Amino acid sequence: MRLINRIGYFIGIFIFIAIFYLYYATQHAEKNLEQNLESLFLQQAAEAAQNIETMIKKYVPQDPVNTLAREEFIREGLQNSLSLLVNSSFKYIYVLYRDQKGRYRYLLDGSKTDRGEFGQKLDVEKSLWDSVYRTKEDKIISHTNLSGLWITYLKPLIYDDEVKAVIAIDFSTTLPKHIRETTEPIESIFNYIFGAIVILIILLMYQLVLNYFTKKSSYVDALTEVYNRTYLREFLRYIDPSKYHILMIDVDHFKKINDNFGHKAGDHILKEVALILKKLLRSEDKIIRFGGEEFLVFVEKDQKQNDSLPINIAHRIKSYIEKYDFSYHGYRINLTVSIGICTKPERFKDINHAIKTADAMLYQAKKEGRNKIIIFSQQEKNQSCQIEYFSIYQVQEALDQNRVICHYQPIYDLESMRIVKYEALVRIVEKDGSLVYPGAFLGQIENTNVYHALTKRVLHLVFEKIARYRVPISVNLKFSDLSDNVIFRYIIEEIESHRDIAKWLIIELLENENIDDKNIVNVINRLKDYKVKIAIDDFGSGFSNFVVFKTLPIDILKLDGSLIKELDNSDISFNIANAIVHFAQSLNIEVVAEFIHSKEVLDKVKQLNIRYGQGFYLGRPAEKIESPSNAEVLLEST
Repeated sequence: MRLINRIGYFIGIFIFIAIFYLYYATQHAEKNLEQNLESLFLQQAAEAAQNIETMIKKYVPQDPVNTLAREEFIREGLQNSLSLLVNSSFKYIYVLYRDQKGRYRYLLDGSKTDRGEFGQKLDVEKSLWDSVYRTKEDKIISHTNLSGLWITYLKPLIYDDEVKAVIAIDFSTTLPKHIRETTEPIESIFNYIFGAIVILIILLMYQLVLNYFTKKSSYVDALTEVYNRTYLREFLRYIDPSKYHILMIDVDHFKKINDNFGHKAGDHILKEVALILKKLLRSEDKIIRFGGEEFLVFVEKDQKQNDSLPINIAHRIKSYIEKYDFSYHGYRINLTVSIGICTKPERFKDINHAIKTADAMLYQAKKEGRNKIIIFSQQEKNQSCQIEYFSIYQVQEALDQNRVICHYQPIYDLESMRIVKYEALVRIVEKDGSLVYPGAFLGQIENTNVYHALTKRVLHLVFEKIARYRVPISVNLKFSDLSDNVIFRYIIEEIESHRDIAKWLIIELLENENIDDKNIVNVINRLKDYKVKIAIDDFGSGFSNFVVFKTLPIDILKLDGSLIKELDNSDISFNIANAIVHFAQSLNIEVVAEFIHSKEVLDKVKQLNIRYGQGFYLGRPAEKIESPSNAEVLLEST
């Protein structure tokens, strides 16, 4: 059946193309006929005008206006000669001169009846006739009224390199009209056919849309309006497990809600939970009602965050539901959820085993007392661990107690093997002195005032280091941070406060984030006015878009670690990196290689002629930094 449908589509497309071609061919033929006809008449008019010029100059060798004004006999003879040329095609032949006031008057008129008198004024399209006087070249005037004149051919009458008069030939023919009358019925037929095709296409589109919504409704759970298990069966047929993380979410003690408040209350709770999931998850993530109070979520992987993405999402869901005010008919219902996570479905025998593993992690969370998040550990088979997170309140407390710090990873000039700049990396110091890394807290504070305060703190710390050591330091921001008016105001305030050292600041923008704000170019150009340098971070991570170099003024390109760390054992990674390096160098953009973790990788980076590099092999992030003695020179060189 599908084959028959495809054949039908191809036949329909072929018929449409054939009809369109015939319509185009008819239009083209009509246009060619008119052009050929016009060319033929113009050639005849040009020859006639040349003969008229030769004849006039033969009998009037000097100043035709004054001569013909005196010599009435010559004038009459010439007009009679012109009248012999008048026929059904050459409707009017006459010669006009321009008086001192710029008005056009008859010099000669070849009309057989109602002939214009010498010096009689004639109204013409003055600008067109004046152009003949100005350019001393022939001119063609087309007329749209096919029932009257068709074309007027103008030729300058030149004496001693000066235009004394203009020879005009008006000719008309009914052929263009006949051609149009012949083709109009054919065009009407084609118009009817195209109209019918448009109507059929509209009906087909309507049918397709109707089928789409009918099919979609069969995939959607009627209560929660998320996907159902019918959709899951279809989705699992074409899923690429390597592109997703799996979350299994269960509403804790849901049976008690039904028992205490009734099934309508339970339905109400499930609808609200589904709305919360839609709000907290992205459009590319898939939410499926897996069972009564269980939701299966496929989280599309993010190249930057890797395994931390599902953990951050799970924590946001758990925290949001804990604090959400669920109520039914005036009764407040406290709600928690348990979540099981499988981060690498591609490592299982099939996707169903991965789902079962996420479900097993959910069972483990419920077994350990519920209101927990359990992630399956691939490093320790058949073992699980509870993930600890830093809440938004803990981040705020760390800010209040000055426990937010930056560690600085050195970036080396690989030719001199000297440190030339640093990258700032935010850390939180626990009360026991241990360090908490960004993956444990950034996801929880995004789009909050705490995130704004953290960004301000990092900028302040970086400028303190720059002021003390006079060394370039880069900070990591997102394109959306620059679009955030609060954060951008903090950036400008810090730059204005340290205007004399702003040139040492480098802003690294995450390349794998979409650029939605059309004003981002203006924002970056404003930063560049302060001599701040702009870097693109993690380029080559899988979302690389070379158009960014066309729209944004980029100074530095940082190659993603996923490429660099494989240079010594992957020809593909080496060739990709080599292509990017050549591209950047052709635009005079500085290239920095990240994640240099061994001597072998360092040698490959040097082989690619990459000037700058960073990684654990060269130097680990630390709170203290060194100040290059020739930092000012090194800064200018970058």
